[in-house]
Amino acid sequence: MGDGEYGIDSKVLSAYANEIQAIVNENVELAIVIGGGNIYRGIQSEGAGFDRVQGDHMGMLATIINGMALQSALESIKIETRLLTAIRMEQVAEPYIRRKAMRHLQKGRVVIFGGGTGNPYFTTDTAAALRAIEIEADVILKGTRVDGIYTSDPEKDPSAIKYETITFDEVFQKKLSIMDLTAFTLCQENNLPIKVFNMNVEGNLAKICKGENVGTLVNF
Repeated sequence: MGDGEYGIDSKVLSAYANEIQAIVNENVELAIVIGGGNIYRGIQSEGAGFDRVQGDHMGMLATIINGMALQSALESIKIETRLLTAIRMEQVAEPYIRRKAMRHLQKGRVVIFGGGTGNPYFTTDTAAALRAIEIEADVILKGTRVDGIYTSDPEKDPSAIKYETITFDEVFQKKLSIMDLTAFTLCQENNLPIKVFNMNVEGNLAKICKGENVGTLVNF
C-alpha cells in the first residue's frame, strides 16, 4: 500500500515485480503467498464490525485481489504467472491442486497462492508454511519491513541486536515473534528453514538466492 492508508500502490507493486524478475531470470522456482492487510485492514479502520469467520473470509478474498494485482504486474514484464486459490473461483484463477502447482513451477512459471488455506482462523503465515511444505520448497523467504530477526523490535528499541542465524529452539526459548506459532511449528516439524529479510530493499531477494548474507536464517 506504499504510503497510503490502504489499497495498492502501483510503484510498490512494480518494484516487487522487478525484484521477482531478477530471480526468475536466474531460473529459481518461486511460489508466492501474499497477505491482504492493505485491503481488509483498510475496511476495518472504517469501523465496520464483522464476526471472526466472516472477517477471515473477507481477508482471504483480499489476498486474491492482491494476487491478481501481482500477477498482472508480473505479466506486464513478460513473466509467466499462475494464480491458484484455496477458494474456488474458476473465472478468476485456478483452484489449488498440489501437483498442478508443482508442474507450473517445473515449467518456470511463478505461482501465486491466494485465499490463504481456505479456512478461517489460519493466517497467511500458516498458508505460506503449508504450501511450502506441500510443494517441497527449499526455504521460506519471509519479507518484512526490517532486515532480519533482532533481540527485540528494532523499530522501538535502538539497542536491539540482529541475529545472523538462529535455531528454531532458540526462537521458542527467547519468545521471538517471527510468524504465528502454527506456521512456525509447521516449519520446524518439517525441517523447513526460514529466511527473514527486508523486502523493501532493492536487490535483497536476488542476493539471498545467490547465497549472500542478507537477513536472518532460522535453521536447525
